[in-house]
Amino acid sequence: YGDLAADTVSQVQQWVDLGERTVLDIGGGPGYFADAFQAAGAWYAGLEPDAGELTARGSAAGNFVRGSGLALPIASDSVDVALYSNVLEHVPEPEAMADEMVRITKPGGLIYLSWTPWLSPWGGHETAPWHYLGGKRAADRYAEKHGHRPKNDFGTSLYACSVSRMMRWAKRAESRGDLHLIDALPRYHPSWAHWTIRVPGVREVVSWNAVIMGTRP
Repeated sequence: YGDLAADTVSQVQQWVDLGERTVLDIGGGPGYFADAFQAAGAWYAGLEPDAGELTARGSAAGNFVRGSGLALPIASDSVDVALYSNVLEHVPEPEAMADEMVRITKPGGLIYLSWTPWLSPWGGHETAPWHYLGGKRAADRYAEKHGHRPKNDFGTSLYACSVSRMMRWAKRAESRGDLHLIDALPRYHPSWAHWTIRVPGVREVVSWNAVIMGTRP
């Protein structure tokens, strides 16, 4: 988590100077992202729906609130950076979650969405690669083998979220004047492989993790 947080800060800094910027991290978890963003000079706040994640390192990190990404308890036009890292695949309505990000971001602010596409090798999370045979079948297989349901249980805490689906959302948001799309890329790939995100079908399998970044007009 520490390495992932540092990588996220590095990516965000390509688009915005984090010094004294207000960052809201939806799905902030046990505080690794808080450490990384605060070290970069940001004013960080986290939102996390899972009480277990909040206390995974012991006591909950400071400046966190427990709430839902589908109905953020945050005022409109209030943050400089709205961030999701590996969250969209865990909600049944990712477009609604993305719309909430746009709502709370100030004009000129940055919106950063990152998630694991369903058809990528890790799309089923701990049930991969059996998710290629169906999400429910993969989760049932995991439960039979381990004696308990997976943490990322298809249909409950894990859903199929494709690159194409979220690119369609971004284009609709852009057409409404709510978003200016500045980049989309496969998060962990070298720059020479970023073209893969533009190829329908291919991007669903090879992206591993997809990122959409935009600004609020």
